[in-house]
Amino acid sequence: MLKTDAKYHIGQVLRHRKHPFRGVVFDVDAIFNNTDAWYEAIPEESRPSKDQPFYHLLAENDQSYYVAYVSEQNLVPDETGQPVTHPDLPDLFGDFEDGRYPLQFQLN
Repeated sequence: MLKTDAKYHIGQVLRHRKHPFRGVVFDVDAIFNNTDAWYEAIPEESRPSKDQPFYHLLAENDQSYYVAYVSEQNLVPDETGQPVTHPDLPDLFGDFEDGRYPLQFQLN
């Protein structure tokens, strides 16, 4: 059975289950929608199933800011209550409030 209902939402702050980064969701794919090369670069024993939501995150760790593409199974809500400081956040979102970021514009 294909799972297409996303567990997390745009503007939510999440962290990776295994790797030390967190970020803000800015887009969601109902199923995997990236290149085969990207997918095959993940070690086989760690590859997530393609038939689950994948999230685009404005991500940060202690060293840098970047965009991450992460399967739902590898994400959990960030419970720190701390804002994310990714420099691209103001382009998409308003100020951090109540543990999330509100969109600054209307989506289609």
